[in-house]
Amino acid sequence: MGSRRQTQIAEMMMHLAGEFFARESNGVSLITVTRTDVSPDLRAVKIYFSVLPESYEKPALNFAKRSRTEFREYLKSHARMQYLPDVDFEIDFGEKNRQHIDELTRKG
Repeated sequence: MGSRRQTQIAEMMMHLAGEFFARESNGVSLITVTRTDVSPDLRAVKIYFSVLPESYEKPALNFAKRSRTEFREYLKSHARMQYLPDVDFEIDFGEKNRQHIDELTRKG
């Protein structure tokens, strides 16, 4: 990642997104925040997560994207930032692929 401030914001966003999902999701699936990408100008953040069971990925992603406004409100009350970045959510396919490779190597 880039600057120290980017790293701080990324870590804070991971923590707050994890709290937000734990409070707001329906509890049918487990949503785990795996990483965040913060733009160099700190104005955009992409939050990546994994979902168990995998069959709930699409509903979880839809929930996350629908909840962007609520998440920004959550950030306003929990983050000490002068400017709130635009936030987007994505399934972390990199993490999913890594887990699949680990599973294959354990079987081999």
